[in-house]
Amino acid sequence: MALLTATAVPAAGAPAPAPQSTGQSATVVQTDRGRVRGVSHGSYATFDGIPYAAPPTGPLRWRAPVPAAAWHGVRDATKPAERCVQMPTPGASAVVGSEDCLYLNVTVPTPTPAPKPAPTPKPAGKKRPVLVWMHGGAFLGGSGADYSSERLAVRGDTVVVTVNYRLGIFGYFGHAGLGSAPAFGLADQQAALRWVRENAERFGGDPRNVTLFGESAGALGICAHLTSPTAVGLFQRAVLQSGSCLTSFPPGALGPGTPAYEPFAAEADVQTAGAEAARQLGCSAGGADEVLACLRGQGTDRLATAPLMQSFNRPAYGNALLPVAPGQALASGRFHRVPVILGTNHDEMRMFVGLTLAAFPIRTEDDYRARLVDAFGADAPAVEAQYPAGDHPTPALAWAAALTDRSFTCTTLAAGRAIAAHAPELPLYGYEFGDPDAPVLTGLPANPGFPYGAAHGFEMPFLFSSLPTERPLSDAQRALSDRMVDYWTGFARTGNPNASGAPLWPRLHSSSPLPRSVQSLAPGPGAVHAVDAHSAHHCSFWDRMPRPVN
Repeated sequence: MALLTATAVPAAGAPAPAPQSTGQSATVVQTDRGRVRGVSHGSYATFDGIPYAAPPTGPLRWRAPVPAAAWHGVRDATKPAERCVQMPTPGASAVVGSEDCLYLNVTVPTPTPAPKPAPTPKPAGKKRPVLVWMHGGAFLGGSGADYSSERLAVRGDTVVVTVNYRLGIFGYFGHAGLGSAPAFGLADQQAALRWVRENAERFGGDPRNVTLFGESAGALGICAHLTSPTAVGLFQRAVLQSGSCLTSFPPGALGPGTPAYEPFAAEADVQTAGAEAARQLGCSAGGADEVLACLRGQGTDRLATAPLMQSFNRPAYGNALLPVAPGQALASGRFHRVPVILGTNHDEMRMFVGLTLAAFPIRTEDDYRARLVDAFGADAPAVEAQYPAGDHPTPALAWAAALTDRSFTCTTLAAGRAIAAHAPELPLYGYEFGDPDAPVLTGLPANPGFPYGAAHGFEMPFLFSSLPTERPLSDAQRALSDRMVDYWTGFARTGNPNASGAPLWPRLHSSSPLPRSVQSLAPGPGAVHAVDAHSAHHCSFWDRMPRPVN
């Protein structure tokens, strides 16, 4: 990365000089669109709010991203841009964010010695691996700026990029007038990866060594890119945290009467929902051009609060970016041959169940059986036989365990089998985050007798320092955090998490003695080791159950 004053900037495309300490708090780097000034924080520097595409506003609403305009002078990159438009948070009255939101943030290590040096130091003159983070949030919320990446950058000696992308009706709307347009949020992510390819070297990164990683909806997006023809060459490795090409929820998983959830939707279904949204917004008169002109004339707040806003969170397939459903593409071998890490948390669904217990309590075995019938119909007795309420501290925890295995753990392992079936030589690794006492993410309701354990999203504070939790990490948890950072960045560097020298992580579905084992990530002596998640989570049972293929 070039640490420069505003008067000493190399020409675009010129090799960046070796990093040097300037004694100044501001740093300037030349990007392909102009210079940006970030902030040095001692052992690392941040460059926030860099545009990777033009604002998708006005006539560019619901169009593929186009490159950002060049600028003169030095652009301020000392604070993040606004997050993409999303529904108001609970208790808030105003819509959050802006349509002008296609920005990213870059964190790079600087020459100042870190308190703990990187376990795999970068050889002199060699570019750093690049990690590109796609945030979660059900394709409805979140922001790249929520994730401070200095530990991955400094300890792992990597360049880390976090990305904003369009959400909700702005990112996943479809209409016959748009033709077979791709999901705009996914197109944004690929535009950000193209920006990384053009600019990584200017920040000291290697544009030919890019690892795409993300959690929840971010992981689902990465699944899409693994099977997308338009993502060829944009990344060389992938880490999918709590989301795979086969993730799905049965009916009632998010509350009694809620529909089944599959992350991806056929283009025709998205267009049908778009036609209904146009009708509700008073924009259904005239031809397709008139309808789209009317919709593009609607205010941001009106669209963000439209009744159907939250139904537009399923990327469409049947277009150039996603020709077929990602699950089907994976099953048929149509995916990019890159090293992959797939992982889940031991108690994923406790987060979702915990959010709804106040409204939909599960106090008795009868409550539990009613939920099983809602989700599994005639198969409910078979599921109860695998997860009897008496084997768990409470019926609510039995329900969460059944959903975790059915929706996350076993579908992720099935996705791994699909990859290994077509590319047995591919480096493929699995993990299970299993800290039963992980700090609870701030904002989750307290439910007496219902511990969250290693719930959905609870691994992220072990990688990112900025996520608010009810308490800080303990000493043992900080040691686990170090180990996870070493695994993630070692994988980014070489395609093998074992490059860090931490306890051996076996490959998944290989010819090794532990072909079905994933790495258990938990604090304490000997807690990081290989476990047979397939057996522990009843996956032989779930593999026999009917399951949709996305």
